[in-house]
Amino acid sequence: MRLISLMCLLFFAILSPASAADLKLEKIEGAKPKNVVFILADDHRFDVMGFVGHPWVETPAMDALAKDGVYFKNAMVTTSLCSPSRASILTGQYMHNHGVVDNNVSAKPGTIFFPQYLQAAGYQTGFFGKWHMGGHSDDPRPGFDKWVSFRGQGHYYPPEHLKKWSLNVDGKSVPQKGYITDELTDYAINWLNESVKPKDKPFFMYLSHKGVHGMFHPAERHAGRYKDKAMPIPKTMANTSDNYFNKPMWLKNQRNSWHGVDFAYHQDTDIEEHYRLYCEALLSVDESIARVRKWLDENGYGENTMILYMGDNGFQWGEHGLIDKRTAYEASIRVPLVGVCPGLWKPGTVVKEVVANIDIAPTILAAAGLQTPSQMDGQSFLQLAAGNMPASDWRKNSLYEYYWEFNFPQTPTTFALRTPRFKFIQYHGIWDLDELYDLEQDPLEEHNLIFEKEQQKRIQQMRADLHAILEKSDANRVPFSHKRSMGANLRLKNGAEPAQFSPKLMREKNAQE
Repeated sequence: MRLISLMCLLFFAILSPASAADLKLEKIEGAKPKNVVFILADDHRFDVMGFVGHPWVETPAMDALAKDGVYFKNAMVTTSLCSPSRASILTGQYMHNHGVVDNNVSAKPGTIFFPQYLQAAGYQTGFFGKWHMGGHSDDPRPGFDKWVSFRGQGHYYPPEHLKKWSLNVDGKSVPQKGYITDELTDYAINWLNESVKPKDKPFFMYLSHKGVHGMFHPAERHAGRYKDKAMPIPKTMANTSDNYFNKPMWLKNQRNSWHGVDFAYHQDTDIEEHYRLYCEALLSVDESIARVRKWLDENGYGENTMILYMGDNGFQWGEHGLIDKRTAYEASIRVPLVGVCPGLWKPGTVVKEVVANIDIAPTILAAAGLQTPSQMDGQSFLQLAAGNMPASDWRKNSLYEYYWEFNFPQTPTTFALRTPRFKFIQYHGIWDLDELYDLEQDPLEEHNLIFEKEQQKRIQQMRADLHAILEKSDANRVPFSHKRSMGANLRLKNGAEPAQFSPKLMREKNAQE
């Protein structure tokens, strides 16, 4: 009985919210706390911005953030999937620690989101937009005084087939009125006017857009803006023997799948038309950034407010014959990250070190004058971007992890280790090849070096380093959620043929070379 009682007490302790004492962080000596605005877009990849050289996309507000502040050239996500990435942003933790392993799972009971620390430090906080972790509920989550959200992916416009579709505004059901990017921005600015201005308190605002998630639906005012523009076709999109030489079989097989260019979304999909709609949907996100910055400047908050804009994961538009994200390839894991921090970050700064979504929470806490809590895996890049931290003190490599999902079985469980120059990718539970790329010599990841003799020592070391990181975090096991079906596993009859085993694996007899 005593054991049962102790177990019950432990269970309720885990479920109970964090106490006020748990949320009190040490202050950074001499810090001057700032207001913070964090704006997140969905599926916005790293190179679809005007200032980075895109041939025709227009992103004047993002361009202005980079000009007035800092561009993080090598911003990454540690899991390239909506819910796990968003959980990493909110917790400062890798997926194996926060436990949101796919888009179907909610955060574990007792999880602390970094805005809870800000509340405990006297900040007023507001959340506006896509939450997505546990798509069955839009209920307010811990850490926010103001709450505007919706279930799951939400809708760009109020759906005609769902008559009772609504937003959750502070726990109440309120019908969605118009285009979601604009409406969320309206709610956010109304909160700034009605709650932030009248109170003499610092604030944190989290504006989390649905845009630019598929299926892509631009605002009516932007529809057709890019109808005559040509999609930049990646070199690795072609179905050629060169593109698939020494590549994993799963990669070629995915070409003819839900996430491949031959049978995208199991439809007769015009990839280039989808890309144009994607870029048109991005226009309203850029306008949202501009509206928020305009309000801050006009109301006297511009000089004491950090603003960060980020994508939750990348997106492949034909790279290696793929669409979507999930993989460890550059187009999937790299994201836009730009921001201003007046008085600390110099205009026009470019940070080349690899920063990640797990670093957002520590950085925002540092901007509020608070130390990073011990359970977070990330670190603050506040001083790195200010030029006050030597690059040698920053992390030397970054971890990537993705767990296979039953509903989209095309992509295997993936672990990767990325140094400033090399990327090692290791697959779990699949009969296939691992990968090594020299990103300096091969930025398009065309040439898998996994069989190169001169790379074997590096491969052995990176494989060991990767395992050591996972083992130290007690992450050398793979969780999974309820398999409810066989998933989107169809193929197109006249699509790409199945892949063959690499010649490097073929032997005349049962012996290694």
